Formats: sequence, structure tokens, C-alpha cells
Amino acid sequence: MSALAALLAAAAGALLAGLGFYLVFFSARKNEESSRAQLKEDFRSILELAEQKLETERARQTSELEEKRVAVEAAVSGLSERLKSYEELVRRFETDRAQKYGSLEKGLQSAAEQTAKLAQSAEGLRALLDNSRARGQWGERMADDILRASGLQEGVQYLKNRAQETSSSRPDFTFLLPDGKKLSMDVKFPLDNWLKLVHAGAEDERARYKKDFERDVKARVKEIQGRGYISPEEGTLDYVLLFIPNEQVYGFIQESFPGLVDEALSQKVVLCSPFTLYAVLGVVRQAFEHFHFTQAAQEILKMISQFASVYDAFKERFLKMGEQLAKLRETYDDVEGKSFKRLESSIQKIERARRGEEKSEPAKLPLG
Repeated sequence: MSALAALLAAAAGALLAGLGFYLVFFSARKNEESSRAQLKEDFRSILELAEQKLETERARQTSELEEKRVAVEAAVSGLSERLKSYEELVRRFETDRAQKYGSLEKGLQSAAEQTAKLAQSAEGLRALLDNSRARGQWGERMADDILRASGLQEGVQYLKNRAQETSSSRPDFTFLLPDGKKLSMDVKFPLDNWLKLVHAGAEDERARYKKDFERDVKARVKEIQGRGYISPEEGTLDYVLLFIPNEQVYGFIQESFPGLVDEALSQKVVLCSPFTLYAVLGVVRQAFEHFHFTQAAQEILKMISQFASVYDAFKERFLKMGEQLAKLRETYDDVEGKSFKRLESSIQKIERARRGEEKSEPAKLPLG
């Protein structure tokens, strides 16, 4: 019994132990399943949260990408427009360049033609200067062109190749000045030795031709002085003009013979070039216009004097008319103040008498 009891006790203990172990194992497994379910739930929540964040981040990234795409497209569109404008500008530059190159080519061709014509003209001018008679005609033509360009009219402000009235001298040009005054000009100038000087190669030849040219100019000045261009009987000024139809020659005289101009002035001869002739003619024309202005001013002064006398007469008559109007006003005020009141009183009495309101002798009308 004891052994059986012990066996039963051992079996019961083992059963109890197994039951306890099973309970513990079952409890642990149940807790593990519960934890696993909770873990799954937590993991699912984390996944959902991650998916939400991922979706939010994806939407944000998509929005940013869309904005960047729009910005890039706008930039690319603007760049494309600028490239088109640059392309159009380059195309215009190319067209303009082609036109300018064509114009330049035509200009160069025209310049070459003009140069050839200028060479021919220079050759003709050289041949002209070599002929003394042709030089005189050329100087006369140049002076005539300058006079016309200055606004002077032949027969009005100047005469051409007209003999003087008191002598047989015939100036090339005679300028008509105010008060019957005149100014003569000669256009013939010696250029033979100057041309030789220009074309001379050796220094001794240049020195000789320079000296000869100075002698020719002095002789020409002295010749003009004795031609009778300055004549009190003719009404001329005390000076005569000697026209040099070349600025280079005039500048050469000023540079090489500075005392020659003063020497000519001392002999009443004024050397002038095409440019300085403009200044001289400007003074002549100004004197002419000043003369007419003086005449017009005198006429205006006469008219002002006449107007003053007419105004004085008008003022006197106007004052007399004012006095008459004042007297007439006094008469009018007297008639209005006395006669109208008396007449008004008589009319009122007549009106009352007509209505039977007043019985009396008829009122006597005033005589004045």
C-alpha cells in the first residue's frame, strides 16, 4: 500500500507537475500569441503611418517637381524666344552687312571714278595754270561764283568789266557802295614763278623761283596802284582789292613773305583770297544793308513825327468834344431834374381831374 501509495503519489505529483507545466506553457503560448497579435497590429499601424508619410512626401515631391517643371518650361520657353530674337538679329545683321558691303563696294567704285575724274581735273587745272590768259579767265570766273554765292547781284551790288566814267581804266569788278561810293577789284595775279617753284626739285632753283615770285607780286601791286582804280573823282574808296584765286598761294605769301601784305596795304592794295574775299564782301554787304536801314529809319522817324502832329490835333479836338459833352450833360441834368418833374406833376393833376378826384383850375403847363 505504501509502495502503491507512493507510486500513486508520484504519479499524482507527476500529473500535477505536467498539468502545471502545461498550464505554464499554455499561458506562455497564449501570451506569445497575444504579443504577436499586438506586434502585428503595431506593425500594421507603423506601416499605415509610413504609407501616409510616404504618400504625403510623394505628393510634396510631386508638387515640387511640377513647380520645377513649370519653371524649367518657362525658362526654356523664354530662352527659346530669346534665341529666336537673336537668330532674327543675326539674320538682320547678315542682311545689313551684305547691303553695307555692297554699298561699300559701290562707294569704293564711285571713289575710284571720282579719283580718276579728279586726276583729269587736276591735269586740266595744271594746264590752265600754265596759260596766263586762261588763269585770268579762271580767276574772274571764281570771283564771280563767290560773289553770287555771297548773295550779291550783278548790276545791283557790283559791276563786271565796266569802264570808269572819269578814266579809261576798266576794273575786273566794281562794287557799288552806299552814297555813290565804289570799290574796285582786280583778279589777275602772277603765278608763273610760283608754279615753277612748286615743280622745282633742287633747292637753289626753289630759292630762285621764290625770289622771282616775290618780285612778280610786288610788281603787280605797283601796277595796280598806277591803274587809276583809286580815284576821288570816280567816288572810289582809298583801297583796291587784289584777288588771289588760290588759298595755297595766299597762304604761301603769308608764310614766306609776312611783310609783303603790310607793304601792299601801305600802297592801298588789299590782298584777299577766296576765303578772305567772303569777309570783305560781308563787310561790303553789311555796309549796303546798313545804308538802306538808315534810310528806312529816317523814313520811320518822319512818319513818327507826322503821327505826333496828327495825334496832337486829335487830342485837342477830343478835349473840345469832352467839354461839349460836359455842357450837354449839364443841360440834360437840368431838363431831367426840373422840367421832367414839373411835367410829371402836371400829368398827375390832369389824371386826377379826369377821374373827378380834383376840381380846380387847369394847371398851367410850364414853358420851360
